[in-house]
Amino acid sequence: MDIIWYGHSCFRITERGQISVITDPFSDVIGLPLPKLKGEVATISHRSPGHDFVDAVKGMNHALTGPGEYEIGGVFITGVAMHDVDEHNNVKYNVAYIVQFDALTVLHLGDLAHVPSQSAIEALGEVNVVLVPVGGGGGLKASEAAEVIALIEPNYIVPMHYALPGLNFELDSVDKFLKEMGVSKVQEEDMLRVSAQSLPEQPQVIVLRPQS
Repeated sequence: MDIIWYGHSCFRITERGQISVITDPFSDVIGLPLPKLKGEVATISHRSPGHDFVDAVKGMNHALTGPGEYEIGGVFITGVAMHDVDEHNNVKYNVAYIVQFDALTVLHLGDLAHVPSQSAIEALGEVNVVLVPVGGGGGLKASEAAEVIALIEPNYIVPMHYALPGLNFELDSVDKFLKEMGVSKVQEEDMLRVSAQSLPEQPQVIVLRPQS
């Protein structure tokens, strides 16, 4: 399974011979250049120009915008409601998605902004790769993201939703999260390739370089 990051919360998750899933495609109004996206499925965590610009996805024939269980082209995708409530009891809509390619699972946490309960995490099942917001703003801050990772215990951790050159709103840098996770030597990659036969025993943080 291959995972490519295009910046912000947008990834392409694919497996040879199977469909491609695009997560949270963004509009260039957020300040980042519009990437070239191609995939059969787009998952949308919430309605916002930084997360729901499905027009950018060529070849898309399924846009998933809410909780539920979906099977598309032999790939199982589960949308899980992970809404946030502020101090005024206003609900901020957010859907996390679990994408399962054969024996491998990827969890995209969308714009999660709170640390879920242990029971909510356990309901997600085993997670091989978690795509986690770390830069604050509308999503988790670095310390909260580290708490969530400790609960999920994935094989790979890929940070997202953090400060990038050109972004026209303020987020924290990825360095804060790396410090919280105790990462001294950063592992940077253009793509994360995951194999069920060679999963690391200890969780690994992979910082992906945004592709265009």
